[in-house]
Amino acid sequence: MGALAGWLDEFAWGAFLILRVFLVAAALTLVFGVLGAAARLAGGVWARLAGLYVTFFRGTPELLVLLLFYFGGAMTLTALARAVDPGAGFVDIPPFWAGALAIALIAGAYATESFRGAFLGVAPGQIEAARALGFAPWQVLVFVRLPQAWRIALPSFGNHLIGLMKDTALVSVIGLNEIMFTAKMATSVTGQPFTMFAAVAVIYLAFTTALSAALAAAERRARRHLAR
Repeated sequence: MGALAGWLDEFAWGAFLILRVFLVAAALTLVFGVLGAAARLAGGVWARLAGLYVTFFRGTPELLVLLLFYFGGAMTLTALARAVDPGAGFVDIPPFWAGALAIALIAGAYATESFRGAFLGVAPGQIEAARALGFAPWQVLVFVRLPQAWRIALPSFGNHLIGLMKDTALVSVIGLNEIMFTAKMATSVTGQPFTMFAAVAVIYLAFTTALSAALAAAERRARRHLAR
């Protein structure tokens, strides 16, 4: 534990960085999931494109997606920059945004199917009743479909968020100075890998425990609103 004491500041900063990556990725996951579900439900070419998105990101290993986005994205941007200006240098992608976007696209592919199933799970009779009462289409969506679909999707979306939190450990491979990166550096200096990686496990356990408690509270709140 004495060796760990000298690295507390680095672990605290790494934990804060992980939390930032998670919050950005969670917001993007919600956006990708909703857009993907809307495309799947729209049918036609949009449904086919959304199906390709879901198939690719659910069938490709997370680490490979992360590396493709970080290195492939940098190569693509560099090629585009040099096509405009032959003297342009190498265009780098910030590891923070590359990591957050990559893991959000992965989680968004799973969330797409969760949201699509939730929308299909809303009882058709309630939608017909709202229309019979004279609700406009946007009122049916906002006051009938969305609240019930969110209640149905919340448990599975919560699982996606917990998986997303654990996937943040992957961003260390592209050089982001988060807690896994810190643990590797501390291990090389102290020669105590068990202590350092045990600290990482405790930090992730604290994050996932807090997230699970927040999700459970959200589910209880959703049930109370439904009971009204």
